[in-house]
Amino acid sequence: MIKITLIAAFLFSINIIAQNNTGSEFSVMFYNVENLFDCDNDSLTLDDEFTYEGDKHWSYGRYKHKLNQISKVILNVNKWNTPAIIGLCEIENKKVLSQLIYETGLNNIGYKYIHYNSPDKRGIDVALLYQKNQFTPLISYPIYLSDSTLHFYTRDALYVKGIANNNDTLHIIVNHWPSKRGGEKASEQKRLRVAKIIKSHTDSIKAVNIDSKIILIGDFNAELTSTSLQYLLEDNSFYSLLNPDEIKFQAIGGSHKYQGHWSLIDHILISSSLTRNSSVNLTHKIGHLNWLLEDDISYSGIKPKRTYSGPRYLKGASDHLPVILSIQYKKDGEQTLPINP
Repeated sequence: MIKITLIAAFLFSINIIAQNNTGSEFSVMFYNVENLFDCDNDSLTLDDEFTYEGDKHWSYGRYKHKLNQISKVILNVNKWNTPAIIGLCEIENKKVLSQLIYETGLNNIGYKYIHYNSPDKRGIDVALLYQKNQFTPLISYPIYLSDSTLHFYTRDALYVKGIANNNDTLHIIVNHWPSKRGGEKASEQKRLRVAKIIKSHTDSIKAVNIDSKIILIGDFNAELTSTSLQYLLEDNSFYSLLNPDEIKFQAIGGSHKYQGHWSLIDHILISSSLTRNSSVNLTHKIGHLNWLLEDDISYSGIKPKRTYSGPRYLKGASDHLPVILSIQYKKDGEQTLPINP
């Protein structure tokens, strides 16, 4: 009995030492949750297929299963450190956000949400979840990206300024850029137009304070080499810590897989002020929990297990994988790993 007690005390002391030698962590996650619709028919949007009578035979049971899967992702993707901030896209409304954070395993975490309706024809929007004990929002508003004169309608972006628990002021912009519908090259001009509006917004933030800490998160529907993303990256204002060339030959070669091809289209881009910050270590990863994946029978390898394949219900969480940025604040005197954007 004494031996067991001593071993337990020893393990406890190791745990305390490990905690004391580790600076506080603030993590940011983004997740395209693929058509998180409730079951109600909204007469103002094209959501008919995700209703009881719709082509997909959407039901309350399937909806609740999807909510629970998304909550499991959030609870497990970053081990014991649930993300302080989570950007979501393809959510229908405030109702699904409320039920996600209050009626699943997330109900004891202390998440709140920020959401505005956007002019997307299907009624899908972006949103931000945040842990109220780790992040305090100060300002939030939608960034309007549509242009009625050009008959161009897309999801708004979401801007949130707030204070992290270490007193850093963070500027977060959640994105869901136009899809590749109609072909990648033909649709790239739409994404470039959006990129210019986002860049104008970040320039305005930097005009007030050149060292502003800005984090752009979202499904950009574009890889880092695309014209639209290069517009954001070309002057070294923003960086991605994920190198597509280093992951494309791995089993998980990106955040999304289409017709056998992995691509990294879900991004967390950080301003240069964060990479220059000597008091933090930054790590960036794709969250690939085993149960989020399935065998890719058609093209070999594995792929994200989505909710539907056409009309066929697959019970998966999403056709995208989440991406996570961890900001590890070092203690006084602790060495920081070099960052080479």
